[in-house]
Amino acid sequence: MARAPDSKSGGWGFESLLACHHLILTSIREFQVVNEIIKFLREVKIELKKVNWPSRKETIGSTSVVLVVVIIVAIFLGLIDIGLSRLVRIILG
Repeated sequence: MARAPDSKSGGWGFESLLACHHLILTSIREFQVVNEIIKFLREVKIELKKVNWPSRKETIGSTSVVLVVVIIVAIFLGLIDIGLSRLVRIILG
């Protein structure tokens, strides 16, 4: 037995229209997300072209300074640790 169309759904019925509406909205949102990701990646590419990258010589020089400072600080902290350990052993007997 067929249903008579009602004025709100034009005969399609609410459930099927809602399902289609949900799929359409989901597809539109997914499309917008993809477009936003593409736009973001294009902007990243443009910004990376503006970066003034250091030369190889500058990079090696900066890395050398960092390594030397790290070694000096490690030695200093090691000596402090040894000194405090001995002091604690003397105090605690």
